[in-house]
Amino acid sequence: MSQSSPIKLPNMSNYWMPFTANRQFRSMPRLFKAAKGNYFTSIDDRQILDGTAGLWCVPAGHGRTEIATAVGNQLLTLDYAPAFQSSHPLAFEAAERVAAYMPEGLDRIFFTNSGSESADTALKIALAYHRVCGNPLRNKLIGRERGYHGVNFGGIAVGGIAGNRKAFGNGLAGVDHIRNPLDIAKNAFTKGVPADGGVALANEFEQRILTLHDPSTIAALIVEPMQGSAGVVVPPAGYLKRLREICTQYGILLIFDEVITGFGRLGTKFGADYFDVIPDIITCAKGLTNGVVPMGAVAVKREIYDAFMEKSPAGAIELPHGYTYSAIPIACAAAIATLNIFAAERLEDRAAGLSAYFEQAAHSLKGLPMVKDIRNIGLVAGIEFEVIAGKAGAMAFATYLKCFEMGIHVRFTGDIIAISPPLTIEKHEIDRIFNTLADAIKSVAAAGEVGLDASNYLKNEQVWAMQQSL
Repeated sequence: MSQSSPIKLPNMSNYWMPFTANRQFRSMPRLFKAAKGNYFTSIDDRQILDGTAGLWCVPAGHGRTEIATAVGNQLLTLDYAPAFQSSHPLAFEAAERVAAYMPEGLDRIFFTNSGSESADTALKIALAYHRVCGNPLRNKLIGRERGYHGVNFGGIAVGGIAGNRKAFGNGLAGVDHIRNPLDIAKNAFTKGVPADGGVALANEFEQRILTLHDPSTIAALIVEPMQGSAGVVVPPAGYLKRLREICTQYGILLIFDEVITGFGRLGTKFGADYFDVIPDIITCAKGLTNGVVPMGAVAVKREIYDAFMEKSPAGAIELPHGYTYSAIPIACAAAIATLNIFAAERLEDRAAGLSAYFEQAAHSLKGLPMVKDIRNIGLVAGIEFEVIAGKAGAMAFATYLKCFEMGIHVRFTGDIIAISPPLTIEKHEIDRIFNTLADAIKSVAAAGEVGLDASNYLKNEQVWAMQQSL
C-alpha cells in the first residue's frame, strides 16, 4: 500500500506488549487484522504467509470453521462453570479425549490456561507427589541450560535462559541445571537427529546428581524433547532414552515439556512418541486448541494420580492447586474440535510426510552469508547466524523484518531464525518460505552495517507510526 493511502492505527499507548521491544515496535508496528488457512492479512491488506504457525500454536491452520462454531455454540449454551467443587460435562469429555491422544499410561489430565501454567503445575505435582508418598526430602528440581518452560516463577527457575529471569531476583531455591545438547562444533548442519554423543551427554546428568546432590533429594527432571524457544536444539540419538533410565533408577520423575513438540510438530502426536520415550508427566498447551482459546494440560501417569487419591486423608483436597479458568467450557469445546480435526485430517501423518521435503528446503540455505548452522526435525527448523560482536541478534532481527517486508512471517530468537509452519502447509509454500528467507539473508548481509539497522526496513510502517503521533 502506498504512503498516500493512510492506515488507521489503534492507540498504542496503553498496551504493554510481551517479549517485545515496545518503543521499537511503536515506531514500526506490524499488525495483523485477519487470518485464514496458512496466511495472515496485514493491516495494509497484504497476505503474509505464516511460517511460524502463529507462535507455534496453530497447527491446523487459521480460521477453522469447526472450532469457531464449537466455541460460539458453547458460549451461547454454557459460557462459564465454576472450576472448584463443581464442573460441567464437557470438561470430562475433553479430559477423556486428551488422555486418548497421550502416550499410553498418561491418562490423568489436569487443565491449565497456558504452557507456563502447565510447567508450574507439573513441578508442583512432582513435589507434592513425593511428599504424599512420604518422601518430603525429594524437593529439588533439575532443568537444563537453554531450556524454556514458560515465564512463571517455577518455569523460569528450571528454565535455562538467563535473560528470562535476571530481572526478577532469586526465584526458586533448590534448582540445578544440566548441560544442553547443542554441539555445533560436532553436529553443524546435521539433518534431523544427531547420531553421536547422546548417551555420554545424558550420563553427565547422573554424574551431576551423584556428585553434587544426593539422588534421593531430587524430585524431578524437566526437559523439552526438542528445545524450541532456545532456537531448535535437537537432542542426539539415545539421549532421552538414557535420561529416562537414570530417572527410573533413582526414583526421579521425568517431565517432558511438550508445549511446542506436542500436536504433530515432529510428525508424531508428541515428542515422546517420536523418540519412543515415555516420561512420567507431559505438559502441553498451544496446539491443544489450535491457538483459539488459552488452554494447557498436564498429563500424568495413573500411578501418580492414584498415589494422591490413596494416600491423602479422607475428604481432603488431594492437590490444593488450580485456576479459575481450568477447563472453561469454551476451551474444552475448542480442544475437542481441534482433536476432531487432527483425527479427520491425520495432521501428524501429514507433517511426517512433508518432513523430508521441509528438511531439504531448510538445508538449501547452507552456504549463505552468516549462516552458522541449520537444525531441523519434523516441521521445524532453526537457522543460526554467526554472532556479530557488539550486535547480538541484529542479523536475525533484520532478517525477520526483511521477511515480513517480503510477505513471510518467521520468528527470531537471539541469533536464530525459527521456522514452524502450520501442519497444513503445502510444498509450494515451503518453497516460498525458504526462498524468501534466502533472499532476505542475502539482502541483509550484502548491505553490511546498513543492513543491520532496523530503521531501514518497513518504511510504510514507520510512516504510519509518524502519522499516528501527529
